[in-house]
Amino acid sequence: MSELSVKSPAAKPTASVYRFYVLFLLTGVYTFNFVDRQIVGILSPAIKADLGLADWQLGILKGFAFAVLYTTLGIPIARLADRHNRVTIISVALALWSGFTALSGLAANFTQLALARVGVGIGEAGGSPPAHSLISDYFPKEKRAGALAIYAMGIPIGMALAFLGGGWLTQTFSWRVAFVVVGLPGVLMAILLKLTVKEPPRGRFDADEKPDQFAQSKIETPKGPFEKLIYKCATILPANAASATFHEIATIWRAAKYLLAIPTYRAVVIATTAISFTAYANGAWIVDFYTRAHSDFPLMQIYMWLGIVSGTAYAAGTFLGGFLVDKFAIKNRKMYGYIPAIALVLNLPAFLLVLWHPSPVVSLAFQFPVQMAIGFYLGPAFALAQTLAPVSVRALSTAVFFFILNMIALGLGPTVAGFLSSALIEPLGEDIGLRVALSVVSLAGLYGAWMFYQATKTINKDWDKATGTG
Repeated sequence: MSELSVKSPAAKPTASVYRFYVLFLLTGVYTFNFVDRQIVGILSPAIKADLGLADWQLGILKGFAFAVLYTTLGIPIARLADRHNRVTIISVALALWSGFTALSGLAANFTQLALARVGVGIGEAGGSPPAHSLISDYFPKEKRAGALAIYAMGIPIGMALAFLGGGWLTQTFSWRVAFVVVGLPGVLMAILLKLTVKEPPRGRFDADEKPDQFAQSKIETPKGPFEKLIYKCATILPANAASATFHEIATIWRAAKYLLAIPTYRAVVIATTAISFTAYANGAWIVDFYTRAHSDFPLMQIYMWLGIVSGTAYAAGTFLGGFLVDKFAIKNRKMYGYIPAIALVLNLPAFLLVLWHPSPVVSLAFQFPVQMAIGFYLGPAFALAQTLAPVSVRALSTAVFFFILNMIALGLGPTVAGFLSSALIEPLGEDIGLRVALSVVSLAGLYGAWMFYQATKTINKDWDKATGTG
């Protein structure tokens, strides 16, 4: 049954303890999301040695193989989540991607491992968009940056567990055992989520009078060349199926155009894509960097320190970004852009020291400010994507956001770094070639800072229009 109805803000709010239980459980789901996503980058040296892979193949495994269906399927799954039970969708998705992670341990060659990564991507497409929408119905807009920052802490916690657990399992057993062990627990969490989390009324904290042009609408007449093409192609289907197919695709198309026409939403999407291009590339190749640039430093200590950094500095930065924005944006909404912009400007010089300082100890020490700064943008960006979107397309808002972000950042970031590194190995060697490649992709972070600053110029007008408070 469709669940499009939007409830009044007068609806009785969920008990505080329970809503935080839901938030922390969803954060645990996102933790598994990033453990399973990052594990290839962490096990990369062992996989390369065992399967005899080149850097460009590793780049595809870390980026494109995962991202291609993760990003494209995220949009139709989000459309489904905007109309049906989000808890069920997240539970099924979690079980699916966890299962494919475990199956990755059985891969005998590049093709089999790539197909397993595609499966992980299919599952993870059903994770964040419905989770963001769900959290927005448990927390009011004034608290969403903090709530979504806590949810986003699944990224650093997942990375920490992947470094520490994946590294130890690989050193003690093998990279194959690591895949199986980190994958299977997600299936159990999927069952817990389905049995204990309630589906809340949609839009419970949002004003009834706020217009929502996508709620309970039926698009029957095409507008523009793209819709006319879809309408014509749909005619090959039976009449009812043709009408439903056209309506769904046209709704997605119009909603995406509507969202990207909002200047603040568009600026934040571009900003997050730019910094994520850097972050995904560096995260996917950082273990390879240390094993090449500081080969005398024990690998297990590299795993340990990177895990500690992710679990402390990155987690702290993610939490602080949301907390500070919620605190200061009450008086000045421009803090949604100012705080991430400042953090990203400080991030670049610190990361260049990570790459180029000759001491592995100093390099690892500078990972602390790097990881703290990189986390500041997550909560504010995710919160704006929810608050600026109409209630009936909130999951779709995150999916459109992630489609752009992940096709470019997740799909191309690690892949571009891998191809660039491969091209530079012959003239510069494996060590310097990878350092140069990672330095080049890191420059995208400055553009991300600039676009967060640009968002401050339009946020007041766009916020008022979206929330009906102008």
